[in-house]
Amino acid sequence: MNNKNHIRTAVILAAGTGSRLQPLTQQAPKCLTRVGEETILYQQLKHLRSHGISHLVMVIGYMGDHIKRYLEEHAPDFSVEWINNPHYASTNNIYSLWLARSAITEPFLLLESDLVFDGDQLEAMLEFDRIAVSPTQPWMNGSHVEVGENEEVIQFIQPPEEIPPNSYKTVNIYSFSQTSWKRALQGIQKMVKAGRLDAYYETAFAGLVAAGQLKMKAVKFDPDRWYEIDTLDDLQAAKQRMISMKNIAQAGHRG
Repeated sequence: MNNKNHIRTAVILAAGTGSRLQPLTQQAPKCLTRVGEETILYQQLKHLRSHGISHLVMVIGYMGDHIKRYLEEHAPDFSVEWINNPHYASTNNIYSLWLARSAITEPFLLLESDLVFDGDQLEAMLEFDRIAVSPTQPWMNGSHVEVGENEEVIQFIQPPEEIPPNSYKTVNIYSFSQTSWKRALQGIQKMVKAGRLDAYYETAFAGLVAAGQLKMKAVKFDPDRWYEIDTLDDLQAAKQRMISMKNIAQAGHRG
């Protein structure tokens, strides 16, 4: 990979309360929930580190001091810029991303802090202007995209819109060049100024893609090699998914 185009910064959104994961999140933020032997955040940092990412922009809110202490202990090799969302209880990820804008000065990888995934799948995401997507499975909900020729995203489909067949679920991992981030930020700014602080950033991306102002290519994640954790049921499913991924990896090494 051309080093000039290699992404070395990750923006991780970790401000939310994780209310659907209670009672676990009464004691610690969701990203510090253990999935097997490791926390969600530890797994993410491990994968980022293995792909040469060394700088983090961490957006925190709920129990943010827990996350700070955790990174001091488990990730001293990362340089970290801390962004606090004081309104984490009443806002959504669009506002957290908006707050991070001054700290974003180079191409970056954007990810939510409630994802577990096979780290090998990140390789293709380190090219500019990519969106991780996955063939839809019964457990998936939320934003989807339609993918056209050359893997370009044609449109976003968001609830309550009907999800068409052959669409793909967004995994909530994106990469941005500086040019595309500038365009995305314009869409985010418009929504923030309109007071839509409880919205998802995908809504801004959807409008920009529809207007032809933002172009992204899809990177297809294996639906059996990632999971989004919102509820206790999700956590149990993710644990099983992690066991399966570990077994597949071990089988590959033996082969």
